[in-house]
Amino acid sequence: MKVIEIAFTVYPVTDLKRGRQFYEETLGLKASSVFGGADKGMVEYDIGTGTLAIGCGAPNFKPSAGGGCAALEVDDFPAAIKRLKDSGCKFVTEPTETPVCHIAVISDPDANTLIIHKRKAG
Repeated sequence: MKVIEIAFTVYPVTDLKRGRQFYEETLGLKASSVFGGADKGMVEYDIGTGTLAIGCGAPNFKPSAGGGCAALEVDDFPAAIKRLKDSGCKFVTEPTETPVCHIAVISDPDANTLIIHKRKAG
């Protein structure tokens, strides 16, 4: 077997409507595909060449603060942080600067962790 790319990353959510509100209104993502109904199903968000999805309804697919984590590259880190703070988003790790990037860690309404990231030039 030869793996050629990551097809998508998916987070489980307990409430699809609330999940969509966070990912679309708070993060500003646009749904590219919607499967299922308003309560159970999956919503995909194409970002660059990748896809981030949220899903609700599979019995063994539960949200977790200690699970995997997707890092979202943003074009304007200060503006992204302001938007998230203005929306009342929970910060797990406040914005910080490293030698190679700016980074913050947030939680969605189900405690799934997301990294907000901006690479430094060079």
